[in-house]
Amino acid sequence: MLDILSITGPIYLCIAAGYASVRWNLFSKGDMRVFGKFVIDIALPALLFSALASRPLAEVFQPAYLLAYTAGSLTVLLGALLWSRLAKGKGLTESAYVAMGMTCANSGYVGYPVMLLIFGPLAGVILALNFMVENLIKLPLLFTLADAGALEGERPSLPKVLWSTAQRLARNPMIVAIALGFGVSMLGWELPSVISRTVTLFASASGGLALFIIGGNLVGLQIKGLRGQVAGIALGKLVLHPLALWGAVSLLPMLGLPALQGDLRAAAILSAAMPMLGIYSLLAGRHGYEGFSAAALLATTAASFFSLSAILWLMRHSAGWLG
Repeated sequence: MLDILSITGPIYLCIAAGYASVRWNLFSKGDMRVFGKFVIDIALPALLFSALASRPLAEVFQPAYLLAYTAGSLTVLLGALLWSRLAKGKGLTESAYVAMGMTCANSGYVGYPVMLLIFGPLAGVILALNFMVENLIKLPLLFTLADAGALEGERPSLPKVLWSTAQRLARNPMIVAIALGFGVSMLGWELPSVISRTVTLFASASGGLALFIIGGNLVGLQIKGLRGQVAGIALGKLVLHPLALWGAVSLLPMLGLPALQGDLRAAAILSAAMPMLGIYSLLAGRHGYEGFSAAALLATTAASFFSLSAILWLMRHSAGWLG
């Protein structure tokens, strides 16, 4: 168990440090927003670009991983929408954010540091693959559903909603970084050392600072009166999502598709086991649902210490997935 704690311990100590720094007024919640903007707009894009541009295309493009991660995530996404709409009677917009909480993992702020501790340099490739599915498939789909639900009474034009989503993606620094990184990798270019070292300096700032921000943003969040919905979202994210990924990676070879092996197989399941993305409540706030989303973020991030430790223990004792 100590070897598992050696992986998860530093992650949650960084989160605890961020929480303590805001709780005791070393930094403010406003400072966390500034730090977060730096990580999202500069550090993580630099990391993604560096991870992709420094490797051959065959190494960074993993169709089996993308297929498994997409299939498992969309299965839970559809189930979450049906649960929220039919069982809970929620509207389409709120249901979209419930599904976002269950399926959109914190690949950058929590996932990358965990992968870095376990898989080393491969963590950058895993992060890029996860971001491709998150930012090109899941988030655009959920944004489209949320916007369509918000405009239900206005009979919105589908092309208008899709155009708005496409514009948002085109302005996303992480999407730009993925495109540029793939371009450099495909062309086989070698970046000048002064450029690559500069990018590496910014990329190295992403891991610890991202976790620190998560902790700072947890200060002051409340879950009173939202326990049922929050528990459902947490269960979906921490249990159903990784189970769906386990099912997807297991089914690939049965369907005659390339099988995921070793590190990538473990990484796909671990990626799904991360808590939801750190800006979840900010995104849900666009339509006034920051309340339950912030509460779900707090509960899921806290519970993920135990669920991640359990999954890592199971993997460590199952066919040597983690060495």
